[in-house]
Amino acid sequence: MKLSVLIPAFNEEKLLRECLWSVRGALKACARPGWESEVVVCDNDSTDATAAIAREEGAKVVFEPHRQISRARNAAAAAAAGGWLLFIDADSVLSPGVLEEMFETAESGRIVGGGCLIAFDFMPGAVRFAVRLWNLISRTLKWAAGSFVFCRADAFRDVGGFSGALYAAEEIALSMALKRWGRTRGLGFAILSRGRHLSSGRKASLYTFRELLSVILRLVVSPRDTLKSPEALFHLYDRRR
Repeated sequence: MKLSVLIPAFNEEKLLRECLWSVRGALKACARPGWESEVVVCDNDSTDATAAIAREEGAKVVFEPHRQISRARNAAAAAAAGGWLLFIDADSVLSPGVLEEMFETAESGRIVGGGCLIAFDFMPGAVRFAVRLWNLISRTLKWAAGSFVFCRADAFRDVGGFSGALYAAEEIALSMALKRWGRTRGLGFAILSRGRHLSSGRKASLYTFRELLSVILRLVVSPRDTLKSPEALFHLYDRRR
């Protein structure tokens, strides 16, 4: 069996190397008989040293010119050779404990894929509340957070991958599609809970409360249009890093 760790990256020269070090360390710590691995980074039209850093760290690099997280993830998956896919964000850190639980869950033969409870390295009060709320929603509805999604490669391809129509919440749409695929085959969808997948909390300092509130209000008033607009989701698609 082979695991493909897939990382979409736009202008991530500040944090990508640490992410790749964590992946390498976790894979080494969790080495298992019968498993191989690879790391694929999708350079999503970066203007910095993202692609060069990925190559320096031994990752396979593919390019996606259209700046969209869904397309970057799909491009990485198209280049993957693994029977299992693990998508993580370039500003996140993969821990051996979380990876070990993922391997155990995959080897059970009872699931099609899943996600993991999350945490941020910087969590002021409002962010801490939002993370707790998301983790509750994730466990209850079995929705994977975008920073950590894993699944069988055949299921991913059968459901069409991440939605090319969405610029956010594509991980929720994929979770729902994978759950439907799994139900017809007697397979579940798991949210790992022994540990937390750690991501950067930089957006809490890069954007003002008013800016982030404006995104939330747009999502409340017009969710469908907002999720299809990179301009409305500027906190995900502008160049602030």
